[in-house]
Amino acid sequence: MPSLFKHGDIMIGGIFPIFEKEISSISTFKSKPLGVKCVGFDLRAYRWIQVMMFAIEEINKDSALLPNISLGYGIFDSCASPTNSLRAALTLASRPEETSPCPPAIPALIGVAGSTQSLALARALGPFKVPMVSYFSTCACLSDRAKYPSFFRTIPSDYFQAKALAALVERFGWQWIGVIHSDNEYGYNGYKAFAKELKKHGVCIGFARTLLYTYTMDKILNIVETVKQSTVKVILAFVSVVDFYPLMQEVVKQNITGIQWIASEVWITAIQLSTPEMYQAFGGALGFVVQKIAIPKLKQFLTNISPYTDPSAAFVKDFWEVMVGCRPVSSGEHTGTETIHEVCTGNETFVNPQDVFFDVTQLRVSYNVYKAVYAIAHALHQLVFCQPVGGKIMKPCLNLSDIQPKEVTDNLHKVNFRNQFGDDVFFDANGDPPASYDIINWQLRDGQVQHVTVGHFTSTVNADYKLSIKDKDIEWRTGKTIPTSICSADCPVGTRKARIKGKPTCCFDCILCADGTIANSTGATDCTPCPREFWSNERKDECIPKTIEFLTYAEPMGIALSVVSLLGASLSLVTMIVFICYRETPVIKASNSELSCLLLFSLFLCFLCPLTFIGRPTVWTCMLRHTAFGVTFALCISCVLGKTIVVVTAFRATIPGKKTAEKFGPAQQRIIVCACTLIQIVICVLWLKLNSPFPDMVFRYSNKKIVLECNTGSEAAFYAVLGYIGILAVLCLALAFLARKLPDNFNEAKFITFSMLIFCAVWITFIPAYVSSPGKFTVAVEIFAILSSAFGLLISIFAPKCYIILIKPEKNTKRHVMGKIKK
Repeated sequence: MPSLFKHGDIMIGGIFPIFEKEISSISTFKSKPLGVKCVGFDLRAYRWIQVMMFAIEEINKDSALLPNISLGYGIFDSCASPTNSLRAALTLASRPEETSPCPPAIPALIGVAGSTQSLALARALGPFKVPMVSYFSTCACLSDRAKYPSFFRTIPSDYFQAKALAALVERFGWQWIGVIHSDNEYGYNGYKAFAKELKKHGVCIGFARTLLYTYTMDKILNIVETVKQSTVKVILAFVSVVDFYPLMQEVVKQNITGIQWIASEVWITAIQLSTPEMYQAFGGALGFVVQKIAIPKLKQFLTNISPYTDPSAAFVKDFWEVMVGCRPVSSGEHTGTETIHEVCTGNETFVNPQDVFFDVTQLRVSYNVYKAVYAIAHALHQLVFCQPVGGKIMKPCLNLSDIQPKEVTDNLHKVNFRNQFGDDVFFDANGDPPASYDIINWQLRDGQVQHVTVGHFTSTVNADYKLSIKDKDIEWRTGKTIPTSICSADCPVGTRKARIKGKPTCCFDCILCADGTIANSTGATDCTPCPREFWSNERKDECIPKTIEFLTYAEPMGIALSVVSLLGASLSLVTMIVFICYRETPVIKASNSELSCLLLFSLFLCFLCPLTFIGRPTVWTCMLRHTAFGVTFALCISCVLGKTIVVVTAFRATIPGKKTAEKFGPAQQRIIVCACTLIQIVICVLWLKLNSPFPDMVFRYSNKKIVLECNTGSEAAFYAVLGYIGILAVLCLALAFLARKLPDNFNEAKFITFSMLIFCAVWITFIPAYVSSPGKFTVAVEIFAILSSAFGLLISIFAPKCYIILIKPEKNTKRHVMGKIKK
């Protein structure tokens, strides 16, 4: 395993993916593998190595940090492989024999770059409490202290990146997202955290596909086909560089554009992906990276790299071959027959000193490596000197040979310092640093892809996030406007979402709100019921007051009933005037003028009762209408009952004018009328006292209107009033029926019988009509019954008498009235 080694009093290990992947070398004899070869030199990872070496060199020169103690390092290549990473870690962590040429065991390790590799190492080193500080492993699963008690990192967890990505999605109103993630722990855990955050914001995932660099081309083409067929216009790629590169090539090849790509931290700033060729399909991509920092002194350190300074140094020749274009060969070294580049002459220099490799003004992951080295140095300082950096310099309180990895782990938890760049370096209880990201946008400037910072995101475990972004600075792949990505457009006002079976919640149909419910905003999930006094309009976007319905004087029915009521009252008064004027005539005397006038007065009141039923119900009108109706009709029927008794007793007596007639004189008649009426008055007083009628709003007749009516308060009292009137009417009918065969010229019993038949028929039919009539027609039916029965009494009893008095005065004689009796 190629490695870089520098001896020191305390050794720090480092594992970096210098090469991107490993391939098996196959022999031609029976196709047996001869070994594994790492290929694809990664300039970015090589710079991380240089940053570690630079930081250790800085610390060794610092008189305040680990004074008089030198740090050394042992650096291995992981080849982006968990197996190689584990082998390198075990090599570094093992304590060699006294005679072994290997470096001494390390108390701490910096690495590794990938979450999958870190998980393998953390499981292996955790039981031995060997501290491991990663600079680029973001899987949230690594925050589990029970499983990984000695794992730390200087890059925020994907827990925070998932929050940041979800906040970005919400910020631009994207509701329909596709996800492509690595087929490993890093990808699955990142996807799981992202999906959980999206659910909180109501965003749906249209598809989720896995990707790995070992996938066959058929699988990659299948993923590309998914992207092409989907209606998703925003896709998150939560993948590593090596996994994503084959798919990116195919997307560019098939010229798939119009997709807004969201990048995970791993690839958004990757140099090998940021090419004009990739920009054709991935331009305008947005992603999060840790905030950048500048380390000015690092540039000189990088430009001093040369294969001729230390020809045996690992990886330097590969670096020189990439940067200069030729392969440096030491004296006596065999070049072989498969050399791709020409052999260097030894006079070469860097072709482009302004290459991004030497740009130390926008360090991100490199700065994480830098912080990791300093964090371990501070932990060692606290352990060795028993106090943090900055205290009074004392002699070491611990022999360097007695340093145990577990003690370094414990002191890493205590690390908390502000570095020379003003950043606070510390770890929370899970070994994670505070989360702070830059939002990066791929933009093309001067023919080159630039990683432009367009916003920031900060968050902690127990605090809300803060997202700030400059929309005007973003270069969208779709042009100047923000791309949209929805499965179904927001439902317009007046409609609600209806989920489509078998599809995510973001895919829905829009259904018109039911009557009585509204949706006054777009995208409503449910329709809101209107209050009882309101109803929905035709568009179902506003609650409007229901129509108030009651029998009014202004409508035709109210006018007609009022006119008829006043007509009946007028006829009653006119009839009363006629009776008063002709009170001395035989017809009037024969019909008992006192009871007749009292009956006419009660009929006058009965005709006026309907006027209290018309108009908006109030407390007073509700109490008046039923009680007035009950008392006036009781008075009316009482008068009729008195007249009936008088007629029966008068004409049934054996000797007229004697004992039987005397028993029912005017005094007795008044007592009968008053007693019968008083009973009804008592019923009405009890009704008003115990449970009086009141104005009420009735909603049961129609959804679109409110019927104002008088609630009887007590149904029993209402029917008691009607029942008592019915009893009086039946009694009158029975008595009148007994006298039906009296003399024809003046048979008042026959007229009373006929009037009572009309009265009973009207009120018997009234009850079912009253119960079944809706709304204001209930009131109209009651008014009609009152008027019909009143007119029946008025016409049946008084019309014949008025006819004789006014039309046939010659018959208004005692002889004619008594004619049939004399025969």
